[in-house]
Amino acid sequence: MSVPSYVSDPIARVPAPFASKCSAPMSAVRTRFAPSPTGYMHIGGMRTALFCWLLAEHAKRQSQEGNGDGGTFVLRVDDTDRARNVEAALAPILDAFRWLGLTWDEGPEVGGDHGPYFQSQRGEFYDRALQTLLDSGAAYRDFSSPEEVAADREAAQAAKTPYVTNRRSLELSAEEVEGLIAAGQKHVVRLKVPRDRTITVTDAIRGEVSWNAALLPDPALARADGSPLYNFASTVDDAAMKITHVVRAEEHLSNVPIQTLIFEALDEPVPTFAHIPFVTAPGTNRKLSKRDLSKYRDNKSFRKLFDSAADRLPKLGLELGEDLNPVMVRFYEEMGYLPEGLINALARLGWSLDDHTEVMSLDTVAENFTLDRVVKNPAGLDPDKLFSFQSEWMSRRSREDKVRRCTEVLNRAGYENIDEEFVGRLVDALGDRLKLYTDVLDVAYLFESGVTYDEKAFKKRIAKEGVPELLRDFKTERLEPLTEADWTPERLEEELTSFSAAREEGVGKLIHACRIATSGQPVGPGVYDVLALVGRGACLERIDAALARAAA
Repeated sequence: MSVPSYVSDPIARVPAPFASKCSAPMSAVRTRFAPSPTGYMHIGGMRTALFCWLLAEHAKRQSQEGNGDGGTFVLRVDDTDRARNVEAALAPILDAFRWLGLTWDEGPEVGGDHGPYFQSQRGEFYDRALQTLLDSGAAYRDFSSPEEVAADREAAQAAKTPYVTNRRSLELSAEEVEGLIAAGQKHVVRLKVPRDRTITVTDAIRGEVSWNAALLPDPALARADGSPLYNFASTVDDAAMKITHVVRAEEHLSNVPIQTLIFEALDEPVPTFAHIPFVTAPGTNRKLSKRDLSKYRDNKSFRKLFDSAADRLPKLGLELGEDLNPVMVRFYEEMGYLPEGLINALARLGWSLDDHTEVMSLDTVAENFTLDRVVKNPAGLDPDKLFSFQSEWMSRRSREDKVRRCTEVLNRAGYENIDEEFVGRLVDALGDRLKLYTDVLDVAYLFESGVTYDEKAFKKRIAKEGVPELLRDFKTERLEPLTEADWTPERLEEELTSFSAAREEGVGKLIHACRIATSGQPVGPGVYDVLALVGRGACLERIDAALARAAA
């Protein structure tokens, strides 16, 4: 794994009190992220993947300093839905990893010693493991019909007792079992949960957690058609791929007792579990979900995201909706966020370097990441906080990079033959106002022949008593005499200031009128930069058009 080239800030190391775990010898760490190919990368899933990557990357760096045996990040694909176009559905997930600079050591496209890395290609592993469990008596074939199982559940509910599996199939003799199989009797394979014990694990984040095995039903490991179910397939894969740390969202905590029993039954070491808090929806303690998108618009911060996207994405040939929205990583890439900004925000969702550091590069986080700094409580995605990180990282980008990326955005929006020297002047004019690369679309009037007016601003700043006359006189007396060579921000400011003083008017009245007349917008770069960028000829024409509109 390598840290992406965009990281350039010095590595911050934690103070000694927080670094205790870094000083202990570390054995080899193998983590994995196992997404289903859904066609998009969820923000919450990306945060989980980031933590998996960071744990392995931190171990790798420790080994380079002579402490431990290294780290490996595995990307595994849970593609058990055979009807899905895996290649097309997986592409956005891999693209999200690449955009954020999170490379994987083993997995799709790179291979490795523990493949294949697609569940759909690992059938023989599941078949062997299932047979091992059957042979050892840790699992059994259950010929109960769905109706019988449903009746058992209803009976337990009526008796107000926990449902546990009725093991009627265990009363069958070996000959009877073979006969049913030969007759084609449908059945599932279940794990035989030992009911005389307590299952206890020490979660790296939640501490010691226990379950009374006597209250657990026997889970199905394989369906009637022989296909494996999640808990079984995931455990077999983790064992075969030598995963040492299973880092995942807290909703998977309930899977731990069954998976622990499967590891033990296969005589495989139980990995360290670490269940991180889920990413919550704005203003709630509920998990951030694509299904609740419409509700997020009621949140002030998210509403700004939606409104901005609704304006900008169509200009790029994209559409805000089910396939592109703030729950997805791609949304932020398309909106012009930097990978540094999103990484910074995701890293701070449940993890901290210390009690005061906020802005951190991927390099800094990887150097210091340990699970003991992950909190248990849910972490909310705050668009305003993300935007503040974005602003900070954008301020560190070079002028050349800003010019190149803004030019790319303009080209995507259909503005061709863009002069990069002109875009450079625009970037200079925007200064710190350039927070996202798509901000450049807000000054599209610089690349168009006409102006679309903000109606409210036009009425307030131009169609007001005395303003058209003042604007007309300023144009005639001060702007028209200027040559192209004179048409600079400095000279334009000088002319507007002196004209306003001569008329005993505050400069604000003319500044606002000139801005609306030439850009149509009430906000943007400094007005003198706007006038200079629009150009002498276009400015005079636009002022005439605004005056005519005001007089209509």
